[in-house]
Order: sequence, then C-alpha cells, then structure tokens
Amino acid sequence: MAVTADDVKKLRQMTGAGIMDCKNALKETDGDVDKAVELLRKKGIAKAEKKAGRETKEGIIDAYIHPGSKLGVLLEVNCETDFVAKTDDFKSFVRDIAMQIAAANPMVVRREEVPQDIIEREMAIYKTQAENEKKPAHIAEKIATGRLEKFYQEVVLMEQSFVKDPNMTIEQLVKETIGKIGENISVRRFSRFQLGE
Repeated sequence: MAVTADDVKKLRQMTGAGIMDCKNALKETDGDVDKAVELLRKKGIAKAEKKAGRETKEGIIDAYIHPGSKLGVLLEVNCETDFVAKTDDFKSFVRDIAMQIAAANPMVVRREEVPQDIIEREMAIYKTQAENEKKPAHIAEKIATGRLEKFYQEVVLMEQSFVKDPNMTIEQLVKETIGKIGENISVRRFSRFQLGE
C-alpha cells in the first residue's frame, strides 16, 4: 500500500516522531494509522530502555503554582544535555509532571524511596484487614501483598496513572518522552506545598 504525505503528516502530529520513522511505521502497518502509533510507541519505549543507563546532569527546576495560589510544586527533572533542557518538548513534559504531583500528591518518586517503617505499617494494616475478613493466613498474606501494590500505585510518582491519560503510568510517559527526544530523562526530586499543611 502506498503511504501518502498526508498520512505521514497526521502520524507526525500525533506522535512527534521523525518523518522517516512515521513513513516506515505506516509501511509496516499497511497504512493503519492506529497500529502505526502503537508501533512507534513500542519502538520509543525500546529506545528509552537502551538510554536508561546514561548519565543525566543537565535539566531544569520548574515551579508550578496551581490556580488560586494555595498549592505549589517545585520539581527537578534531569536530562543529558542543556540543549534538550531548553526544548519545548522537555519543558512541556516537566510541566506535566509538576501538574501530576499537584493533582495526585505522591509521597516519593520511586518505590525504593518509601520508608521501610511505612511499608511495614501498611502491610500490618492490610494483614489485619484480611484476617478480620476471616481469610486463611496464606490467603491473608497474598491479599496484603496485593493491597501493598495498590498502595505503591497511589503514593509512588512513577507508578501513578498519568492524570492526562489514565491508561499510561508516569514511568511509561517518561519512557515515551525519552524515545521522543532521544535522551535519557530522570525525575530527580520534588516538593509539594499546600497552604495550611
């Protein structure tokens, strides 16, 4: 099937991928734009995983103040070069992450950063809940572990569902952005401020 310039343009607008990448994806999927988008996303994630080990020393610190000035976020996101840090795509990504933090109130960036005493406390609560539901001990353990996973999805930024697209986690958004801009990205740290807290 012949790939038209309009199809390539449409796919570029949808994904931000390069012209040749769009053209090749359309050829591979016989002109099916939806399948081409999926293919480009998969390739972007594969590229992102290759770049994951690269050092990130540049980046930006962004401040987001929610309308009404009662909630704010200060966020550091790193990339490999100052050139990428100055691009609109990178700045837009950082703003999306800041808005995510404002909306979803994560506790930490990564799972490993959750303090051990909080994990132990949550696990004890979930085990007690399962036992109160008259579940056998081995099942109560599995239920508690499942509830702990749900807890991580609520309090760990990288595991939260993206507020702008709930079908995607923040980790998937990061990988997609790495594939799009071609550099490793690291969400380093954040502080969330709410008036009166």
